[in-house]
Amino acid sequence: MTNELKSDLEREARLRKMSVSSVLDLAVREWLKKSALDVAGDAAQRELHEAAHGCLGVLAGGSRHRAEAARKAVRKRLRRRHAR
Repeated sequence: MTNELKSDLEREARLRKMSVSSVLDLAVREWLKKSALDVAGDAAQRELHEAAHGCLGVLAGGSRHRAEAARKAVRKRLRRRHAR
């Protein structure tokens, strides 16, 4: 631990009228709580990706100019799909 960090920690403990170990304990508990929320957010993001994966498709073809014509191809597929 750097001297600056140690001094900041001791100053915070004095301001809160707590021991240094109590301030450390509080900081670790808050960090763990935030870390758990981040993990839950990651899991939710994975679920969203999995749900979206079933809705997305791939334009198949051998043309090297396919990217240029993608807008036309997508519109054509949408017209066919909604014409049913």
